[in-house]
Amino acid sequence: MYEYKAVIYQEGMLGSLLLGQSKIDPVRFSEFLNKNASEGWEVVTMEKDIRRMLLFFSREAYVVILKRAKR
Repeated sequence: MYEYKAVIYQEGMLGSLLLGQSKIDPVRFSEFLNKNASEGWEVVTMEKDIRRMLLFFSREAYVVILKRAKR
């Protein structure tokens, strides 16, 4: 049996407010994935999403589906 979790990973609001759009930092995203991997989670799939914020700004986000063997 497996257990699953869905996580929305997105950068902070500050980059969007200052730059007009915020992109994912690959170093921090790798740290996020490695932290979950150390807890036994494996990425099943992920989907890129551009999320609107405060009407005029947008930021990049990923919806990540993770699974691991049930404990």
